[in-house]
Amino acid sequence: MIRTVKPKNARAKRALEKRESKLVENTKQALFVPGQTSNKLLHDVMVDLSALKKPDIKRFNKKNDIHPFEDPEPLEFFSEKNDASLLVLSTSSKKRKNNLTFVRTFGYKIYDMIELLIAENYKLLNDFRKRTFTVGLKPMFSFQGSAFETHPVYKQIKSLFLDFFRGQTTDLQDVAGLQHVISISIQGDFQEGEPLPNVLFRVYKLRTYKSEQGGKTLPRVELDEVGPRLDFKIGRVRTPSPEMEKEAHKRAKQLDVKTKKNVEIDTMGDKLGRIHMGKQDLNKLQTRKMKGLKSKFDQVDDDEEDYLNDSEEDLQGSMSEHEDTFGEDFVTADEIDENQPASKKQRRA
Repeated sequence: MIRTVKPKNARAKRALEKRESKLVENTKQALFVPGQTSNKLLHDVMVDLSALKKPDIKRFNKKNDIHPFEDPEPLEFFSEKNDASLLVLSTSSKKRKNNLTFVRTFGYKIYDMIELLIAENYKLLNDFRKRTFTVGLKPMFSFQGSAFETHPVYKQIKSLFLDFFRGQTTDLQDVAGLQHVISISIQGDFQEGEPLPNVLFRVYKLRTYKSEQGGKTLPRVELDEVGPRLDFKIGRVRTPSPEMEKEAHKRAKQLDVKTKKNVEIDTMGDKLGRIHMGKQDLNKLQTRKMKGLKSKFDQVDDDEEDYLNDSEEDLQGSMSEHEDTFGEDFVTADEIDENQPASKKQRRA
């Protein structure tokens, strides 16, 4: 194994810090390793699988004499040296022809392994002659068959492929990034005493067309197979130990978000709070105290003040006096003409 040495400079220190355990781990890297007995078909298949996994891949060109089920230490060495937790080893023999061994590691130790043998009816990317995949886009998955939820081997295969093509974890979602689908289904039914049914690996690209019903908002979607098309026969399987599985599934407490009562966070990341209040007495509402609103600063006219100070009896008495004397000083129109002096025209006449 690699010796742990003290870093001699800042660059080596940063490199070691990147490999330390983190609360949020980096995107898993996949390492494609050709075995000593690998052939051209296995090389082309690994190239096609790496095209789906890009850019989080590393691929070796030199063949390596590795037997993972007998001696897993060389793969653990490559995993630690290249900081890769996903490995694919290609080997071929008379007993296990065109074999791909998918390996997952935890803490640079073998977590689980499964052998998938390629059947004869395969078809690669070059055979389809379609456009390649956009680098960095994550595929959608479709698992067809109830065995992926019940059978332990097929549950391990489902977990392996989801982990292998997971890519970068993000909360951002864009419909334009949904461009291809990986369909994994089971061929045939289970029969006692017979080998497990094959696993069919298919890749489709989404084609959108204008729909007569939905228009642009709800387009018509069609699937176009772009490859690779692979039929896998299940070989040897190695499952993780209960202790390692428990340790790998352990979640840091810092990542658990503590729920607060009446506090929610929407899809945009805004925090929303809900407040429950009883009935409020507005008479006891504390308003702003202003100096000019005090009673001693009220300005009242003298007449209005006298009117307000008069009692009701005085007001009634004054009203009766005005009623008795009403009409005494009344003057008629004839009296006004008699008392008025004559104008100049009247004097001349």
